Amino acid sequence: MLPVTIDVEDTKPLLTPVSRTKLKDLLSSVIRLILSDSDSRNLFFFLLLNLTFGFVELIYGVWTNSLGLISDAFHMFFDCSGLLVGLAAKVITKWRANERFTYGYVRAEILGGFINGLLLLFVSFFIFAESVERLMEPPEVKHERLFVVSVLGFFVNLVGIFVFQHGGGHGHSHGGHGHSHGDHGHSHGDSHHGHSHNGHAHHGHSHGGGAPSQIMQGVYLHILADTLGSIGVIVSSILMYLFGWMIADPICSLFIAVLILVSVLGLLRNSVEILMQRQPRELDDLLPNCFYKIHALPGVFSVQEPHFWTLCSGQYVGNVKLEVSGAADPRYLVQQTRAIFSTVGVTQLYVQLDYTTM
Repeated sequence: MLPVTIDVEDTKPLLTPVSRTKLKDLLSSVIRLILSDSDSRNLFFFLLLNLTFGFVELIYGVWTNSLGLISDAFHMFFDCSGLLVGLAAKVITKWRANERFTYGYVRAEILGGFINGLLLLFVSFFIFAESVERLMEPPEVKHERLFVVSVLGFFVNLVGIFVFQHGGGHGHSHGGHGHSHGDHGHSHGDSHHGHSHNGHAHHGHSHGGGAPSQIMQGVYLHILADTLGSIGVIVSSILMYLFGWMIADPICSLFIAVLILVSVLGLLRNSVEILMQRQPRELDDLLPNCFYKIHALPGVFSVQEPHFWTLCSGQYVGNVKLEVSGAADPRYLVQQTRAIFSTVGVTQLYVQLDYTTM
């Protein structure tokens, strides 16, 4: 028999005192970040409330054989994952910028909105498929047990609607500690290029006006869809009690599925467009006028290669190249260009001056 050797390293506990200390520090840091922000606190406590009542709805849904209640319970569980995604995104957006993530982690907001949109889309298709199946063969539903639980679910969702009623109206403006790199002229044969950067890193968060947060928008849509689900169960239980219409349960579920699908399309479209670096829709009608004003500046021949994108909700970044006269004042042109674009909400701008003779 071959001797058995035991590696001393393998006998160490999975969590050493050092790793346990790091885990404890990490958890305390996350808790501090959650409690430091009203949206994060509301998300955390509503997550606990939603999870608790989700189990209540699931138990009663199985007991009463109600698709509306069971689907609403699963939807609440998906909401819990959506709320958890939103909570994680809120925490991640507060992480500071570093040498690798020079813009910080504010894009986690967009990812959170996109993931929540996908979750809602899956819920919509799941409810729709189950509703169609039950529409063909309506099962017997113990509607007399539905009403109390569905009303309680409705009130739970009303709490969320009240708390997150603005649907993410707390716009983000992640501005702040930008820096500029003068006007550096570079000679390339007959042309000269001046570059000016208006800010690269962001270390501050200010909640003011601007576009709604995609995190809170996704959370609000989850809660709104839950509220619709509760209303659907209430209506179907009343119809079954008064008229014996067992088909009311899958019909209400179909209605809920369609409403969820319609409500989530806007969130998915916006998040996909931002991730694909589409020009902000809010600037579509404003940028042509900005280009016209810049073209009218003394010494500017043309505006070339404009690129504008959304960093996160309410913060727009762009770069533009100006073909200018050799006698033009670079500092004046850069200052005026920044001022023109800042009026439409472009908080960071990269300006390249291409000197030429005409």
